[in-house]
Amino acid sequence: MTFTEVVSRTSEAFEALAALVLAVGLAWAAVLSVRVWRQSGDGRRCYATLRESLGGVLVLALEVLVAADLIRTVAVAPTLTNVAVLGLIVLIRTFLSFSLQLEIEGALPWRRVAVRGAAIAARAASQQRSAPAPRERPASADKPGVDETG
Repeated sequence: MTFTEVVSRTSEAFEALAALVLAVGLAWAAVLSVRVWRQSGDGRRCYATLRESLGGVLVLALEVLVAADLIRTVAVAPTLTNVAVLGLIVLIRTFLSFSLQLEIEGALPWRRVAVRGAAIAARAASQQRSAPAPRERPASADKPGVDETG
């Protein structure tokens, strides 16, 4: 078996892996969303879970397909035409990945930290406000043999 054949088969294996990621990811997303629906009874939450998990699966599969294209083009047939086609394919798939991430996260990548950071801080503040105040214990309660009344 020549080097070109090995690399070609490796590229095909990556493509098969991408198809497997899509199939297993679709099934997992369905199971996950059904579990959310059964636990919460909320159809919107179920839909959001399904949409978010499917988006993540699509992004992962696109990244594996880009790897397969890179392997095939660079190692098997590195002609100028093939490299130009690879560049176009990578550009399209990167745009799709970016669009999916934007749809899933709801914010541009460079704004994600600001959006998440503010949401995390707001959630922590609301949890702090809703938490019951701790009871104060007298200092003498920690000392053995000391009576609190006297």
